[in-house]
Amino acid sequence: MQTETKAHVDKLTSLAGHAVAILRFEGDIASTSKEVVLGAYQTLPKATAKLILLDFTKVDYINSSGIALVIQMLMEATNAGQRVCAFGLSAHFIKVFTMVGITKYAGLFPDEAAALAAL
Repeated sequence: MQTETKAHVDKLTSLAGHAVAILRFEGDIASTSKEVVLGAYQTLPKATAKLILLDFTKVDYINSSGIALVIQMLMEATNAGQRVCAFGLSAHFIKVFTMVGITKYAGLFPDEAAALAAL
């Protein structure tokens, strides 16, 4: 049974002093997650949210439709001139994200501190 997808946005400052938006996801990410995943991203102001972290720490499962949503979000971010890093993925999903080419659009990091340090 699929766990409901949830998302919330946090704002931090990087070590270099830049504003960073963190999209924190919970539950499963699937086709039914479109409004939550893309909706959370689309609340970010394109003009000022230039650095974005995606937190997958509390995501239990991502199916192929969910991966497509993540790719769609990353392509929108790239087109808007935003830099995106992701963290909190299991070893399995790091492998999957790498295989489908997500690393062309987002850096993958083991935890929030490593992702923040890369910005």
